[in-house]
Amino acid sequence: MKRVTVRQSIIHGKGVFALRPLVAGERIFEYKGFVTTWKEAARFHRWRGEAGHTFLFGLSDGRVIDGARGGNGARWLNHACVANCEAIEEGERVFIDAARDIAPGEELFIDYALEVAPGSDQATLDGYACHCGNHHCRGTMLDLA
Repeated sequence: MKRVTVRQSIIHGKGVFALRPLVAGERIFEYKGFVTTWKEAARFHRWRGEAGHTFLFGLSDGRVIDGARGGNGARWLNHACVANCEAIEEGERVFIDAARDIAPGEELFIDYALEVAPGSDQATLDGYACHCGNHHCRGTMLDLA
C-alpha cells in the first residue's frame, strides 16, 4: 500500500502527505536524485532559470543530491521548524524517517536547517522566511545553531 502522496500544500506549493498512519522511526522513503558537486548543481539551477526554488539536498561530504534530476516525491517535502520527519544520511543516500507518529492526511515536514554565506545581506536572509505556522516557529528555514 502506498504510504504517501504529493499534492498542493497550504504551507508552500506542493507537499508530501501521509496516506496511512506512519509510526515514529518508520523509514518512509529515500530522497532521490542526481549526486553531483555544488558547483555543477548551481550551474544547472541557473540554466533552468527557477530562482528561489531548488531541490538540492547537501551531503556531509560536500556533494549534493539534485532532486530536480532523477528525483522522486521526497523533493516536495516542505520545511517546518518543528518537523515530523528527519533526514538520515547513509553514505551518498538520504532517507526520510518519521520523527513521531504521523496521522493519515498529515503533511510531512523536515527541518531544512539551511546555511548561507557569512555576511549575507538582509534581502538574502529574508528569502528564507519560514511560513510553517508552528507556535515554536523560529521565522526562518536557516539553521540558527
